[in-house]
Order: sequence, then C-alpha cells, then structure tokens
Amino acid sequence: MTTIEVLINCSDEFLPTSANSGDAGYDLRSAVSHVLKPGDRALLPTGVSLALPPGYVGLVHPRSGLAAKHGVTVLNAPGTVDAGYRGEIAVTLINHGDVEFAIAKGDRIAQIVFQKFESASFVQVSELPGSLRGTAGFGSTGTK
Repeated sequence: MTTIEVLINCSDEFLPTSANSGDAGYDLRSAVSHVLKPGDRALLPTGVSLALPPGYVGLVHPRSGLAAKHGVTVLNAPGTVDAGYRGEIAVTLINHGDVEFAIAKGDRIAQIVFQKFESASFVQVSELPGSLRGTAGFGSTGTK
C-alpha cells in the first residue's frame, strides 16, 4: 500500500470518505444545494482542496447509483485534479434524465480516485513501428 499525504481543507462534513475498507473511490459531497433540470449542467463546489505529491493525480468519477437511477453523471469524466492544483475541487454534473434532480448540501455527488502516473517525453519520428492492429480504428476488433 502506498501512503499519500493529502491536505484536506474543509469542514469535517465534507471530508472525502470511502464506503468500505479497500474501496478505491472516496466520496465527494456537494457544498451547496442545487436543482438540476433535465439537460442542465452545473459546476458544484465540494469544500475540498488537496495537496497531492508529484507523480499523483486525483481522478473524479461519477457515482454509479446517480447515473443508473437518475441519469445524473460527471460531464467530463473523469475530471483531473493535478498535483499542483490547490484550489477547491468542483464537479460538473449533468442531468441526462427526464425529471428534475435535487441535490442537498452534503449529498454525495462524485468520487475521487488517487492514481500514480508516469510522465512522458515525446520523440518525433518519421514512421511508427508496425503492430498487429495497425491503423484499424473504432470497432475494428469485432463485437464478440
């Protein structure tokens, strides 16, 4: 298990929590009440600011229950929280459902997953090496 030092800058009620030991995602809560009409989107503050170490990223994912039951999801999923960002995390929700969806202050609206990543350097080449797939695009591997 990797230990990540994370600075949480919020009141206790908005502290990210996981439902079960070993879960990857930590729930983010809305710091405001809001009503999402069908087709609407809104940027909702969470009351949480983080300080991640270099080489780590926070990825903001939808909550599966909101999506399946209400059609409410994170618009830019997954949202990216870079290690250098120190502002409040906000979540862009969209209502794909056909009825209004009320969000109360403190409701769980998304989840954040912390992940280690590798930085890349790019080298321009005149030709890429071949592969079995080649340039075949979307759907090229079949449906079964």
